Amino acid sequence: MNKKGFSLLEVLIYLSIAFVVLAVVVGFVFWLIDANNKNRVIVQTLNSAKRAMEIMTYEIRQAESVYTPTTFANQLSLQTLKHLAAGEKSSYIDFYLCGTQLCLKRESQSPIILTSPAVEISSLNFTYIVSGDFASVKIDITAQYKNPSARPEYNFSTTLNSTVSLRSYKYEQ
Repeated sequence: MNKKGFSLLEVLIYLSIAFVVLAVVVGFVFWLIDANNKNRVIVQTLNSAKRAMEIMTYEIRQAESVYTPTTFANQLSLQTLKHLAAGEKSSYIDFYLCGTQLCLKRESQSPIILTSPAVEISSLNFTYIVSGDFASVKIDITAQYKNPSARPEYNFSTTLNSTVSLRSYKYEQ
């Protein structure tokens, strides 16, 4: 007698194999989603911090001088010949923290937020350096991704450092 079909044991083995394969595929998909989220967080945080650093270094290089009366460890004021109002001979630019964002404020204008809303600046430090007749500014900035849900794949922080010389500056006492 030739019977066609599957026995109960064969069906259970096939279902077990299919379940294991499905579990591996689903686990891999969830791993890919977590890896993509982590990568997005890293890229967004790094890009935001790098963009802010590039803007600050550009403005420092173009500045005439550091305006020391309003320059502190977490605020930098620059005197510049750029962005002049009508009839003015110089202008001022400030970099500072407004809340947890890095802001740029040009004289007589509203502040411009330089960092992404998803990124917060946890540390900002400016060090004014005078060497001989020349001045430089050292910038230390720490940016981290905002993580209100406290999910581990959203934890990322980066610290950038740079020292920038003022091109047109000559120190006078």
